[in-house]
Amino acid sequence: MRRLDASAFQSWIEKKKIAVVGAGISNRPLIRWLYRYNRNISVFDQMEKDNQRLKSIISDFEAEDIRLEWSVGQDYLDRLTGFDLIFRTPIMRPDHPALQRAGAEGAVITSEMSLFLSLCPAHTTGITGSNGKTTTTTLISELYESAGGEVWTGGNIGRPLLDQVFLMKEDDEVVVELSSFQLFDLVAQLDTAVITNTLPNHLDIHKDFDEYIAVKKNIIKEQRPFDRLVLNYEDSISRGIAAEAKGEIVWFNHKDTYRGKSIFCEDDKIWFRSGADEAVSLLETRDIVLPGRFNVDNYMAAWGAVAGRIEPHNLREVAVSFKGVPHRMELVRELNDIRWYNSSIDSTPERTITTLKTLYQQGRPIILICGGRDKNLDYTELGSVILDNVKKIIFCGENTPLIKKSIASAAQEKNIETESIEMHDASTYEEAVKLAADIARPGYSVLLSPTGTSFDRFFNFEERGETFRHLVLEL
Repeated sequence: MRRLDASAFQSWIEKKKIAVVGAGISNRPLIRWLYRYNRNISVFDQMEKDNQRLKSIISDFEAEDIRLEWSVGQDYLDRLTGFDLIFRTPIMRPDHPALQRAGAEGAVITSEMSLFLSLCPAHTTGITGSNGKTTTTTLISELYESAGGEVWTGGNIGRPLLDQVFLMKEDDEVVVELSSFQLFDLVAQLDTAVITNTLPNHLDIHKDFDEYIAVKKNIIKEQRPFDRLVLNYEDSISRGIAAEAKGEIVWFNHKDTYRGKSIFCEDDKIWFRSGADEAVSLLETRDIVLPGRFNVDNYMAAWGAVAGRIEPHNLREVAVSFKGVPHRMELVRELNDIRWYNSSIDSTPERTITTLKTLYQQGRPIILICGGRDKNLDYTELGSVILDNVKKIIFCGENTPLIKKSIASAAQEKNIETESIEMHDASTYEEAVKLAADIARPGYSVLLSPTGTSFDRFFNFEERGETFRHLVLEL
């Protein structure tokens, strides 16, 4: 897709009738930005008109003298007709009947991310994957910043960038995390694309795993022969995606290649090889502050994205200082020799499994707080890992029955009693944290790893994690 000329776009948008579906965190900056060029904007959201959050959002806009038309409540999409340009909220499927009807009327349907990438003048790196994409995105940004560049980081990581696109320059670096929801209908050129791995996720929104994979592949759809794709060789699906690549492929977790660039871990070091050249040692894994073998993967993926654009010494500079991203095995505090960890990002059984195995290596008994909204995922392995790694467990979320069933099945297979693990139920996070504090002993670790989305109680995983952090800090 050819990148849009900024002035031409501004002239085109001036007289359009615009609809924005969703008044969430990513669309509010979009609305403010659009309002500079066109005041004929309608906002559609399923929140009821007496919802306090909606009232606060409207009040904030009006305080900025931004006057919008609103369509809210149960039938909010019934009035999505007669528009020239419609921005969908990321979690809304592009084949939603309301969008299909509007498209048939002639509306252009897009998203904040699609428009941003179409206008962005800078070198862009897009990162997606089932696990590790936020840490990898942040690492790439840290690496470019350590080299002294002007870096803009955003997307699914929580910072929309469209309202700053006209401040960006050609020699800047733009690094965006892309969720499968943002990739649903994305058509944009990415100079560098990174796929960390591809595992079942979000199957409550996607029709099946095949669709999820197809959506992820949109990240390379518009790449050119001189663009770069970074792939995980250990991930079988990624190896299949390589056949569709149009440009350079950089593999990580792959040693034996002589036709391109590869990054691998051996002898507790990260190595980089370009073609038939001898492999060069980049970093000793002991220099990486972040715990867990999966973070070695994140560093390899990040270097795959930046190799040739910055110097190797920047990798170690970041490794010895970067302490991680909030809500990902984040150490909130240590009180009375009890460590409290916030891993609110863990919205799948697999993420909880990885976090538990990593934390267990510290040798401290673990109290697990888990529970969230299910995404139609497989819990089979989770129960066994909980039995092997967890001392006590507190359930607090909609998918509690699924987790309990997994534990019971694992106990039966291992021929042990489920009473071998102490289990409790909590109706609120306040109750869960208080209960954890009561049953924890010096030397324990308390871990929030929900194993489900936040939507049973919160608007997003950040709000969930912040709530947990606040409660822990109040102890």
